Amino acid sequence: MKEKHLIALDLDGTLLSDQRQILAPTKETIQHLIEAGHVVVIATGRSNKLSIHYYHELGLKTPLINSNGAVIHHPHDKSWGVHHTPLERKLALDIIDANKQLQGKNVLAAVQDTVYLDRYDEHIFDFYQPKKDDSFHVGPVTDLLKDDPTLMLLYPNKDNLQRLTSYLNDIHADIIDHRNWGEPTNVIEVMNNKVNKATAIQQVAKEFGIPKERIIAFGDETNDLAMIDYAGVGVAMGNAVDELKTVAKHVTDTNENNGIGQFLADYFQLKIASLQK
Repeated sequence: MKEKHLIALDLDGTLLSDQRQILAPTKETIQHLIEAGHVVVIATGRSNKLSIHYYHELGLKTPLINSNGAVIHHPHDKSWGVHHTPLERKLALDIIDANKQLQGKNVLAAVQDTVYLDRYDEHIFDFYQPKKDDSFHVGPVTDLLKDDPTLMLLYPNKDNLQRLTSYLNDIHADIIDHRNWGEPTNVIEVMNNKVNKATAIQQVAKEFGIPKERIIAFGDETNDLAMIDYAGVGVAMGNAVDELKTVAKHVTDTNENNGIGQFLADYFQLKIASLQK
């Protein structure tokens, strides 16, 4: 067996198919590597509530990286603690006000698993509230938000998108990171610039004594850039954005064609029957 590796998996567009499922051949490959002693972690932009199902499906016993690295915790080991690096509430309120002044359509603020949405939107509600509970609140976020938010999503007025982006760049560039999800929504994700998926996997790898060159990371979007660039073996999915493919050391097949399973089987020289063509 190769020495112990840390394998970091993004979810949407990477581990998950377009139907938000883990394909059986990829699951079989990952579980084979877990049994062999390798460390597998999920590193996702999703919150704990929206990712814990997949964590349990894979049978993981490792830390879980949520909200692009702003939250790291261990579902099976409470002594590990919760590492939470949010935005300051005052800063968040300033950004919300700027979005409002520029006729922004909506804003979402998340405090770990608790979500505050300024105006009801069925599509947003259905994604963040797959199981009905009391963690989703609709109403003026400036009134409801009492704690430092883990991250925010701004839904801008398209005509004022550049002005809002310039505001974030010019006024808050030293304390926040932001990225545009692109057309058609142009949602802007905002979080503390002290953390990202790379800082998170670095912390987890240190806990397990795994050096950078034995970190394998998979991703497909711009929020994976830092992680893929940092990892000794950074892998972009075949369906990844071009910017990520440029940074990655390897490009595998798509999320719809077991890209993760195929790469890991080749890398670790495994014979997974369900992957054989």
